[in-house]
Amino acid sequence: MSSGTIDIDEFENADADEFEERNDTERIVSFLDRNDGRAWKAATIAERLGLETDAVSAILSRLKERDLVRHKRPYWAITDDKERLQSAYRIHRHHKTADDQYGAERLEDLRTEDTEEVQ
Repeated sequence: MSSGTIDIDEFENADADEFEERNDTERIVSFLDRNDGRAWKAATIAERLGLETDAVSAILSRLKERDLVRHKRPYWAITDDKERLQSAYRIHRHHKTADDQYGAERLEDLRTEDTEEVQ
């Protein structure tokens, strides 16, 4: 996709939102989820996604803290807890929608003492 073109079959078979710009964390989770039958080295994920290995390793570590990926050195895989993964997707989607609607600064202003922290 970096060349500005893709194969027409890839275009036809893609989901409606597949080509939206995603941040690195979204790209890594999506990659691991699409390839859930395999475990990957961070360097291979980085290579496949055109990212720096150190950045991928840091993101994977944060995802592991949230139990969204599994790790057995040196390999990484998406969580096998599909309910947790779906919940994370839903929360992320809601947060993104709210951020788009209100802006990140405005969301922080809306926080109250009763606002629940999401882990």
